[in-house]
Amino acid sequence: MADPNDRTHLSTDEARAGSTPHMTRYILPISLALIIVIFAVLVFR
Repeated sequence: MADPNDRTHLSTDEARAGSTPHMTRYILPISLALIIVIFAVLVFR
């Protein structure tokens, strides 16, 4: 059994255990722009 006081040192890539596609950086601005457009349409009807 592992010692709970023993520290494990991982690199950043090992600790993340996954990939982050570059597409995710576009999701927030696109969704924010869509929400603004939808609210503008609803308000100025």
